[in-house]
Formats: sequence, structure tokens, C-alpha cells
Amino acid sequence: MKHPLVLVTQHENIATVTLNRPEALNALSTALRNQIAHVFAALEQDPAVEVVILTGAGRAFTVGLDLKELGGEIAAETSLTSEDLSKIIGAMSKPVIGAINGFAITGGFEIALMCDFLIASENAKFADTHARVGVVPGWGLSQRLPRLIGINRAKELSLTGNYLDAETACAWGLVNRVVAAEALMTTCRQLARDITTTDTRTRKTIKKIMDQGWATTLENGIEIELEASRAHSKEEVRSEKVAARRAAIQDRGRNQAG
Repeated sequence: MKHPLVLVTQHENIATVTLNRPEALNALSTALRNQIAHVFAALEQDPAVEVVILTGAGRAFTVGLDLKELGGEIAAETSLTSEDLSKIIGAMSKPVIGAINGFAITGGFEIALMCDFLIASENAKFADTHARVGVVPGWGLSQRLPRLIGINRAKELSLTGNYLDAETACAWGLVNRVVAAEALMTTCRQLARDITTTDTRTRKTIKKIMDQGWATTLENGIEIELEASRAHSKEEVRSEKVAARRAAIQDRGRNQAG
């Protein structure tokens, strides 16, 4: 009996999605890509899930497209039903935390960039080998990567195909922090819990306008923010709600400050 290609576990309102082809370093076969698309579409519609953590089983997050399948060495088990994962993962209204446990290579690097932010294990390594394979990125890497780390560093990575270690990735702004391998999931779950304690509707609006603004010019982004802020204020910024949230924020601040 074959093991499931994607594992989904849920604790309270946090779902953890694990790519589960460790024997192939979670290479993105056609079947795995279909499963990823199906799982994320279902999580987007699930009202019981507020945050998603995405990681990989074994030594890799994912090493990208299955080159044996792509090169015809092995036959695809099924036909592709969802071509563009970036339109599914990248369009999630719920925050997606990338828990980068190991290799994130080429298409796997692209999937990492679809997440809202990344926490990396000390074992994480990133590489864009599109130019070495002879494939042009199609899931947004050529646009997302320069926006995150600057165009010169992005060109260095994409034009050489060289590996980037976790500490350098953090210094370059690709990942938010680097933690010990055994602390990776604990760290991500705590951040997910922190996210779930914020107001759901406000959180979704802020994420949406950040994503929209990031994809456009600063001038247009400010207009997007202003329009969303006005619409949100009409519904959510009322004295009784603000007072209740203010008290909760003060209590949390005292606890964090010690």
C-alpha cells in the first residue's frame, strides 16, 4: 500500500501540511502537485483552519519538479489537474508559514516563496537551478525573489545555480529566522498560535492589502491600503471593539515584557 503523498494534521485551528515523498526528497511528481493543489484548496474553504504550516518529510522541503518524470525515465501516475500552484498557495487568504526543514530547490524554492514567511532549520539550503536544467521559472520565482532579497542577489542565485545556506538566507532577508532542526516545528506552531490570537477579519484584510501592494507600485499600494482601511473602519473600528482589543493588547504586552 502506497503512503499518502501529502499528510495533513490539525491541532485546534492550525493545519500542518507535510510533503511526504522523503525517498525522493519530496520531488514534485504530477501526483504530488495534484495533491498539494487539492489540499490547499480544501484548507482555504475550511472554516476550522486559520493558519497553515507547510513543511517536508525527511531531508528536504522539496527539491522541485521530479526530473525523472519530466525526462521520461519514469511514467507519470496521473495527469496534471492543476498547473499553477502559485495561484492556489499564493492566493490563500489564510497565512501560510513555510517551515523549511532541508533542501528547497528550484520548484521547491518557488513553493517556499509562495508562503507568507519562512522559518528555516539550520539544515535548510536553497538553490535555483532553472538555468542549469534549462527551464524558465513559471511559478513566480523570477518576480518574488528579487523583491525579497534585491535584484543583484537574486541574479547571483538564479544565474549561477549555487546553493544558499540558512544563515546567509536569513542575513539576506529570505527567511525570518534560523532555528535548530528540533525546534523548527515548535517555533512555527508558536508563531501560528500568535497569529490566531489576532482578529480574523482584520488579519485577512491586512494580509490581502500587503500582498496586493507588494505586487504593484508603491503609489498604487498606498491607494489599495487607503481603500481597504476606509471600508474596514466602517465595520470594525467601533469604540467598544477598540476598547476590548486595547485591554487585550496591554495584557499581552505586559506578559511579553516580563
